[in-house]
Amino acid sequence: MSDFHIDLDAVQRLTTGAVGPRGQRVFYMQIRRGSRLLTMLVEKEQVRALADAVTRLLDSLAEKNPRLTTADDMLITDMSLEEPLEPEFRVGQMGLGYDAERDMVILLLQSVAEEDEEPLRARIAASRPQMRALSLHAAQVVAAGRPICGNCGRPIDPSGHFCPQRNGHGPIFSS
Repeated sequence: MSDFHIDLDAVQRLTTGAVGPRGQRVFYMQIRRGSRLLTMLVEKEQVRALADAVTRLLDSLAEKNPRLTTADDMLITDMSLEEPLEPEFRVGQMGLGYDAERDMVILLLQSVAEEDEEPLRARIAASRPQMRALSLHAAQVVAAGRPICGNCGRPIDPSGHFCPQRNGHGPIFSS
C-alpha cells in the first residue's frame, strides 16, 4: 500500500493562483489528472519557495545533462485556477525530487497536521516543461502582490509602511 493518500502520476495540469485584494490574497495550488482536480491552500512564501526550488532543480538538471534542455520549451498558456475553489487541505510541507528514469519531477505535499489526525500526503509527478511553467507562473503570482520594502523585506501597504530598519525616521510609501 502506498504511503500517500493522493498519488497523481503524469498530471495534465498544475498551477498556483491567488484570489482577493493585495494584502488579503488567498493562495491556492491546483493539480489535475483526468477528472480528478486537487485544490490545496498554500501560503505566499510556499509559492515563492516552490518557484525558486523548481527553477534551481531544472537548471541543475540542464547543467548536468544539456540534452534535457530541449524539452523545456512546451507552451503552456492557461495557468488560471479552475472553479470550484474547494481546497482539500492546507499544505504544511513540500518536497521536490526528480525521477531520472521517467524524466519526471516529483512534488511531495503534506497537509498541516490537525490535532489527533495523521497528515494527508500527496505525491505529484509532472513533466519538466510543466514544472518550468509552474515556476514562472508562481513567480508572477507572488510578484503581483504588494511591493516589498528594500530595507526590511516586509510588504508595503498602499497607505505606507513603517520600516523597523529606518529606526523611526518615517514611513515608506509604495509608488
